[in-house]
Formats: sequence, structure tokens, C-alpha cells
Amino acid sequence: MNVHVVPYSDEWPVRFAEVARELHRALETVPGVVIEHVGSTAVPGLAAKPVLDIDIIVERQHVGAAISALATAGYVHRGDLGVTDREAFTAPDNDPARHVYLCVAGTLHLRNHLAVRDILRQRTDVREKYSAVKKQLARDPEMDIDTYIAKKSSVLQEILECSDLTDEEKGLIYKLNTQS
Repeated sequence: MNVHVVPYSDEWPVRFAEVARELHRALETVPGVVIEHVGSTAVPGLAAKPVLDIDIIVERQHVGAAISALATAGYVHRGDLGVTDREAFTAPDNDPARHVYLCVAGTLHLRNHLAVRDILRQRTDVREKYSAVKKQLARDPEMDIDTYIAKKSSVLQEILECSDLTDEEKGLIYKLNTQS
């Protein structure tokens, strides 16, 4: 299965806002919920796979309640998929296509998502470089998602050089992204 990367769409933040409203309603009994649009669709001007990445952020003690509330709203819990303190969900529909993650506040993988998004929003030079790498990888008709993630990890490490993540934390992110 190949990887499909498309030019940025002004529709992505609109669709995120719609989903975020639905998620806030579903999670209304869970204290302190924050919902963030992350990933490439959250960066104006950046080419991306046309799938929204959404991080729902809660304090550790509210993870169980949030999982239950999302299940009641039709989201299917898929576990952490090998990423500590991040629970993955399949949405009840594919309109819009989205990846939904429940993240414990302050954890490395959440900080990574937010740092990459924020740096790409601020730095045209790295945004253009990252976009070029993504487009080039997607041109390979044999490209699969795991190889795609691994092969863009070097440029992600360059992006993270602009973040406040430690060298050890950046190494952990690189290791996670490049393991098959």
C-alpha cells in the first residue's frame, strides 16, 4: 500500500474544529480535557497525508474515564500500540479521516507532537524541507507507512533540534520512529 501525500487544504482546520466539538461533548464529564490538532494537517502550507491527527490530553488519573467516554461515543480503543502514555482509537466513521490519540499530559510523545507542529508552523525553511521529503517519499509506489515514517525521521530530528527536548528524548523519538 503506497502513501498518499497531498497539498495543504484549508478544509483541514475546519474539519478538526468540527471533530474537536464532538470530542468535547463526548468527554464533557472528564475534567481538564484539551484537544490539539497535531501532525502535518495542523501546519498551514505543509503537504500531508489527508488524515487529521488529534491528541486528546488528560491528566493521568482521568485516562480511564476518558477511554470509557470515548467508547460510549463509538470510538474503538486500540491500546497504546507500543507508545507509552498514548492510547490509540479508531473513529466511529471516516468523515473526516482521522487518527485519535488519548495522551497523558506532559509526556514525551505529546511534547514531541506539539514541538514538531509548533516549529513547522514557525519555521518556513524546515517546513519546506519536510514537505519536500514527504512528497519525494510518497512518489515511490512501493512505499509503505512504516518505511515512510522511518525515512522521514532524519528530517524530524532536524526539526526537533529547534525544540526544548533533550538529546536523550530526541533519541527515544528517533528509535520509536525507525523501529519496524
